[in-house]
Amino acid sequence: MATSVNGFSKLTKQEKITWLATQHFKNKETGIEILKQYWNSDVKLQRLHDEFIENTVSNFYLPLGIAPNFLINGKYHTIPMAIEESSVVAAAGNAAKYWQKRGGFKAEVLGTEKVGQVHFIYPGEVDKLKTFFSQVKQKLFDATLGITENMRKRNGGITSITLRDKTEDLQQYFQLHCTFETKDAMGANFINSCLETIAKTFESELRNSELFSPKEKEVQIVMSILSNYVPNCRVRASVSCKIDELVADKNMDALDFAQKFVRAVEIANIEPHRAVTHNKGIMNGIDAVVLATGNDFRAIEAGVHAYAAKDGSYKSLSKASIEGDVFTFSLELPLALGTVGGLTNLHPLVKLSLEILDHPSAEELMQIVATAGLAQNFAAIRSLITEGIQKGHMKMHLLNILNHLGATPEQKAYFTSHFKNKTISHNEVIAQFNALKEEDDAHVPK
Repeated sequence: MATSVNGFSKLTKQEKITWLATQHFKNKETGIEILKQYWNSDVKLQRLHDEFIENTVSNFYLPLGIAPNFLINGKYHTIPMAIEESSVVAAAGNAAKYWQKRGGFKAEVLGTEKVGQVHFIYPGEVDKLKTFFSQVKQKLFDATLGITENMRKRNGGITSITLRDKTEDLQQYFQLHCTFETKDAMGANFINSCLETIAKTFESELRNSELFSPKEKEVQIVMSILSNYVPNCRVRASVSCKIDELVADKNMDALDFAQKFVRAVEIANIEPHRAVTHNKGIMNGIDAVVLATGNDFRAIEAGVHAYAAKDGSYKSLSKASIEGDVFTFSLELPLALGTVGGLTNLHPLVKLSLEILDHPSAEELMQIVATAGLAQNFAAIRSLITEGIQKGHMKMHLLNILNHLGATPEQKAYFTSHFKNKTISHNEVIAQFNALKEEDDAHVPK
């Protein structure tokens, strides 16, 4: 059983590992060895990774895969994806190959507005606060000029500050709702710095204003923070072709395929249980590219799922339709991404991923990421309405099972061939592996 520890963050890396092994590892030597196996042999590079977070003891690797042949707005892209789920990269690549023969993907950015808010409690008359805000508004902009100077040179900065009365939802609660343009930066630190300066200026000006009584001057700034819900920082990706160009390859004609595909998306739009899994599949593609490019996938996830529920119930992020003889499949969602700042300037593989993508702007990255999500969704639905999701997934999962069993390269090759046209299950692989092992053991000379 673990015990508490004081001053853990002040221990050296080796001291932290020793404490961890003593407290938690059944086999101390093996545990320490595993942690150190994942250290980078380049001391400078390992020190860089150590300083990304606090209390680092090792590196946790994810595979970085590549999905080529993405034709987006007439230009080919090779997309890097960091993810552990076995079938994601293969599905993305298959969808890219499928649609490159049908005109490729189209993508457009619908807006790039970011949001931040100063949340405060004001115990006075609303009309006085509104009058004061109109008087002090320009001072709030002016107070941030030093922070926004470089951003304004790139045509970014604070685009609006508004006062919002939220007292119907919470007594005496108001907001300064601020919008931002952060260009190629995701902008979290920039936005938060602006908000804190705005909050201090607002509070100081209010306390010194003659408009308010002593009680009304007891304004309380609760917090100043960006929002990861950015419905006006949005991108759309789509594919479209004539129905007779849809080749299902699964004993289904093109029209049947299109109609069944549309029904599957309609079900996700009205049934939350399906919508959550449907959208999770979209995020398989999105998160993998977001992670590979050093962006914050938790922020993206939170904002996207809030957007999926914006109409009062959780719905599909994608839409499919048939109009005349044309099939269209599209996706629209918020994506606040950056290609400068943060890990994009520090992590060597993030730098390389952005190079693989030909150094995109933030808007170009939004289009690429949305397209990856749409491709993933197309591949998943195509499998679901034809042969089922497990056949392809288990083929990709086969190597994981064999690695778990300690299979040799020769055994992996044998079972890959053996299960090529068979349904794969975990139990069946184990049974076949054990049978082969017994057969091999029987031929070993005693």
